[in-house]
Amino acid sequence: MSETSPNFSFTPYQKFMVAILAIMQFTVVLDFMVLSPLGALLLEKLNINTQQFGLVVSAYAFSAGASGLLAAGFADKFDRKKLLLFFYTGFILGTFLCGIAPNYEFLLIARIVTGLFGGVISSIGFAIITDLFALQQRGRVMGFVQMSFAGSQVLGIPVGLYFANKLGWHSPFIIIVGLSILIALVILIKMKPINEHLKTKSNATALEHLKKIFTNAGYIKAFGATVLLATGGFMLMPFASAFSVNNLGLRMEDLPMLYMFTGLFSMAAGPIAGKLSDKTSKMGVFFGGTVLTMIIVSIYCNLGITPFWLVLLLNILLFAGVLSRVVPAQALMTAVPEPQDRGAFMSVNSSVQQISGGIASAVAGMIVVQTEGKAIENYNVLGYVVIVSMIITLIMMNNINSFIKTKQGKS
Repeated sequence: MSETSPNFSFTPYQKFMVAILAIMQFTVVLDFMVLSPLGALLLEKLNINTQQFGLVVSAYAFSAGASGLLAAGFADKFDRKKLLLFFYTGFILGTFLCGIAPNYEFLLIARIVTGLFGGVISSIGFAIITDLFALQQRGRVMGFVQMSFAGSQVLGIPVGLYFANKLGWHSPFIIIVGLSILIALVILIKMKPINEHLKTKSNATALEHLKKIFTNAGYIKAFGATVLLATGGFMLMPFASAFSVNNLGLRMEDLPMLYMFTGLFSMAAGPIAGKLSDKTSKMGVFFGGTVLTMIIVSIYCNLGITPFWLVLLLNILLFAGVLSRVVPAQALMTAVPEPQDRGAFMSVNSSVQQISGGIASAVAGMIVVQTEGKAIENYNVLGYVVIVSMIITLIMMNNINSFIKTKQGKS
């Protein structure tokens, strides 16, 4: 039974669901984020090279993308609460394996296991949000859920390094496991079954259901927009720290402060973007966020030696623009699928995002080069590629917005 309130204010149960989904997503993202600051330790402790460490990082993304596609055919055939608990339990197991990994090979397998389960969790969460919240509420919900990403950025680096230095590199994973078990128990006890979609499910097999998703023209347009939405962040971010240090003149010691303050402002920007998209227009907020992001990218990617305060200001504005795109875009995406297709659509959409992000990172690595003096060249070219992708995405999201309006007019 839907918990949607007719006046679009949140009921107590909806508030609980927003909080538990945001906290759960925080643990999933934190598991991914803590690996980055552990790089230096893992290279030494496991006696591995940078290519092997890169494989540990990318193994999660590609296994997450694969699992989303595999799960898509089954995603709408079960109570979403049971499905969420199944995959969250698998995620906890994978993270625990990371926390006891004795060598590189074991850790690589553990990251694959974690990705197989963790990669599906966000798509199940989005399907639950669609089931429980009206479209006019989803901007705010997505804004709060996005706080988990910003929060993990604020806590991921300092928390990961602190506990790794104090208790060893395994400890951050064990701490995440402990927190995740508590969250799983709360979900088990407090969350109501979410099975309304089962009343309209078809008798199609998993393969037939997946084929239906990939042959729906409206869904394909949404997946195309997701590919380009993922491009911007995954192209710029992998080289952002190297560009900041080697081109903008920041010190390595400045980076934690830069990420922390940017993350804190991002935690506030997400809910604000969500509230605006619900009160005004989701497409309007997306347009404004896109324009702001393009302006900042064009400035940032062409900078030379720059004072810390200006780099920080530009990073804050950049993330404000990115969140003003991501939050309304995710809210609009939830309105694309039919109720009986929501789980499958969200799973495929999540997979498309993961895989396209991995490809975008690889393409970015082909565009930028590092000179002997360690400066990053062609970062401005990368910026122009991102801007072009944003313009195309704007056109595609406008088409999706029109599709949703037409669909609502028919219902």
